[in-house]
Order: sequence, then structure tokens, then C-alpha cells
Amino acid sequence: MTKSSAPGKIILFGEHAVVYGRPALAVPVVQVHADVEIQDSSRAGIWIEASDVNLHAELNTLPSDHPLASVLHNFFFLLRVSPFPNLEIKIHSTIPVASGLGSGAAVTVALTRALASHLNYLITDEQINAFAYEIEKLYHGTPSGIDNTVVTYARPVYFARGQPMEIFKVGQRFTIVIGDTGLSAPTKESVGDVRKLWTADQQKWESVFDQVGRIAAQARTMIENGRWKMLGELMNKNHSLLQEMTVSSPELDQLVEAARNTGALGAKLSGGGRGGNMIALIESERAESVATSLRAAGAKNTIITQVL
Repeated sequence: MTKSSAPGKIILFGEHAVVYGRPALAVPVVQVHADVEIQDSSRAGIWIEASDVNLHAELNTLPSDHPLASVLHNFFFLLRVSPFPNLEIKIHSTIPVASGLGSGAAVTVALTRALASHLNYLITDEQINAFAYEIEKLYHGTPSGIDNTVVTYARPVYFARGQPMEIFKVGQRFTIVIGDTGLSAPTKESVGDVRKLWTADQQKWESVFDQVGRIAAQARTMIENGRWKMLGELMNKNHSLLQEMTVSSPELDQLVEAARNTGALGAKLSGGGRGGNMIALIESERAESVATSLRAAGAKNTIITQVL
């Protein structure tokens, strides 16, 4: 049996402005992950069990554009594997789907690593990352590349469109709490609405995006230098700018306010907005109390994670 795992991810700074060329900063979340087990099968075909999404099927019965089918077909094409081997594949993920935590990329990376190992194919992280990005393109059109890179390397990433992705080091570990509104995050809709605002007044919104970009750049410097407590004020400023972009929501604002009232150093929405997650920067000893206050304020789930 071959096993592999890949973490989730969360955006700390820069969402939406990243679409307009400003930098964004994202980190892995190892507390949630996708796990894959592969073993040879006595049955003909490739049998996939993903109980989290109620999937129990043989590969050939899945539509060609099914995410898991795409990974398998493209991987075997890449390796020129023919005929396909008989396999049993089990997939389990604790990453909520459509929540901005990189669920799709994590499954792709874990499955790709497991397949390569099971077939004794040597594959580098760079190759896995490139392959996962191509899979992301099938379903997201023009993805930033943040999800697959953070998930592949399990390291913090600094990204600006049109520039090489940069993996950077954390000077001193710090703790964040993630609060899930339980609402699906319609990223395409929120990105489209921001585009309408930008089209109507480009000068104004370019200035707003510049502010977000400066916040992301400052945050990277503070993280690298171990001055993580100073991130709280940047989070609060970033959230205000996201509110101005109309991508927050009453549910997100309520969780952000609850976190701040319970002693968080700062808090903001994370990802596309209008649902999904928010994050709060906390001193580690306050983690449980902030998580409790978030659940009392309506969070359907909370995750306490350290950025390393």
C-alpha cells in the first residue's frame, strides 16, 4: 500500500488585489489535509473510493471532466502508462470543499504523489507543482497558482501575477484561528463584482489595490523578521479595504468583530469573501477562547493553526 498526504492552505493578505497585479501571501494549514491510499487490485480497472463526497466508482464510469478522472488520465498520459494498472484508490479529506482552503489542489497533489510512488516513478516537487497547476487550470480557467504551490511545498508563498512565485521563511512561528461561516464562497461572483467597480472608476480602485499590495509586502517583511504581532493592524486595514470592495458579508464581519472583542490582535476575511473563512491573529494562549467566541458568533467550524 502507498500513502500520501497534502495540507490545506489559507490566504493571509492580498486577495482580490492579486487579480490586478498586486502581491498576495498564503500559508499552509496542516491541521486539515487530503490523504490518499493506493494498492494493487485483484479487480479489473481503477476503483476509487472517496466517502467524503459519496463517490464509489470505477474510473471508466466517471465523466472525462471529473476532477479525479482528469488527474488520473493526465498522469498516466504523462507517464505513457498503457494499459492502466488495476488499482484501489481511497481518498479522504478533512478540508471543507469550496471554502478557500485549497481542497482541490490538496487532493490533486496527494493523489499525484501516491501514484508516482506506487508506480516507482521519480517525481520532483517542481514537477508535481507544475502538474497540479495544469489540473487547476482545467477547473479555474486562469488560477493564480497559489493553491498548488502552497500545497505542494507546504511552505508560505508570496505571489504577484506575472512574477515568479516566491517561497519564504517565517522568522518566528505564530498562531491564527480560522473561522468558517459555513457559507459557500462564490469567488467568481465576488471577483466579477470587484471588476465592475474597477471598470466604473479605475483610478479609485487602483489606489485601493495599491494599498492592499503595500500591506501584503509589509506583512512579508514582518513575518520574515519575526515581528508577527504587528500583523494584527495590517489585517484590520486589509479587512476594511475588502469591505470597501463589497466582498465581505454580515456573517464574516460578525466573526471578525467577535475575534477582535475576544483579544485577537487583528482579523480579516480570507479568500473570495461573501462566505468561506475569516482569520484572526492571536497569542497562542488565547487560541481556545477566540475559537469558542467564533463558534458562539456563528462559525460552523474553527481551526487553530501555527504558521511555521
